[in-house]
Amino acid sequence: MSQVITFGEVLMRISPRGHKKFIQSNMVEFYFGGTELNVGISIANFGGSVKHISCVSDDFIGETAVSYISKFGVDTSALCFSKRPLGVYFFEVGAVMRPSNISYNRSHSSFSEILPSMVNWEASLEGGKWLHWTGITPALTQGSFDTLKEGLKLAKAKGFTISADPTYRSGLWKYGKDPKEALTELLNYSTIFIGGINEMNEVLGTDFSYSNDDFIEASKLLIEQFPSIEKVFDKIRTSVNASWHKIRARMWNGSEFRETEDLDITHVVDRIGTGDAFAAGLIHGLQELDNDYAAMEFASAACALKHTYEGDVNLATVKEVLGILGGNTSGRLNR
Repeated sequence: MSQVITFGEVLMRISPRGHKKFIQSNMVEFYFGGTELNVGISIANFGGSVKHISCVSDDFIGETAVSYISKFGVDTSALCFSKRPLGVYFFEVGAVMRPSNISYNRSHSSFSEILPSMVNWEASLEGGKWLHWTGITPALTQGSFDTLKEGLKLAKAKGFTISADPTYRSGLWKYGKDPKEALTELLNYSTIFIGGINEMNEVLGTDFSYSNDDFIEASKLLIEQFPSIEKVFDKIRTSVNASWHKIRARMWNGSEFRETEDLDITHVVDRIGTGDAFAAGLIHGLQELDNDYAAMEFASAACALKHTYEGDVNLATVKEVLGILGGNTSGRLNR
């Protein structure tokens, strides 16, 4: 499996224990994560080689974050450091009909001051063959957009596979950049699209529905307008309530439409990072498995398993994911 490069903010998550609200508790837990980092660590847990590029705080919190990343075997040699604090978000875990709540504190974080001059992309991409990006990073600052774009340009010139998870979140784009224009520019460097109808409608300026027929038509139009994109993968979530979700996936690879069966998650422990787990499973599967459908099935099962782990990162191994695909969903004790 080729080395995978990920680029994005490292965040600390702070949560009350259990399903409590902050007003109920004076005891909290913390985890480290971040969309692209979650993908990288999950791939490392599948046995892959990963390097993460970011800017973290030059203090004991930053040191702890680096230690956390390193313990999973992720290469941290391309990290840079800032006197600004690490980004933080606060998370209340919902249950049943009560939704979860998130509040971000990242506007003046260490990553928010990243600039192209702070990342040596030539050295950082050495040894890699796959670069993964999401729409979170270019939404944060002009510097993060410019830095990502520089990396994508070089990676494309080097013949990398480039996976894009546009993850459009309107509330993040506050620095004056037009989201459609920015994402369109970056998608021109990408080869694998991981996203659904909402993301395709955003970049295409269309209003396709969620039906399979519309997904196929949207995917065809996306590939037509972005000729470098070869395949489109979409994770579909059905929420019965905050504690019970169903996951399936579908794809259009330029010639074939396929869809997986629903995986029932009847007790959601933690849904943060589940989309990242899907992306990581897909990247692993596209490199290690026989075909696109097998890769998508692996991704869907990896995503489902992430719902059972507390924290931002999927801790599942290849063996555990394959167990789910083999029908071992009873949760019986392993001896």
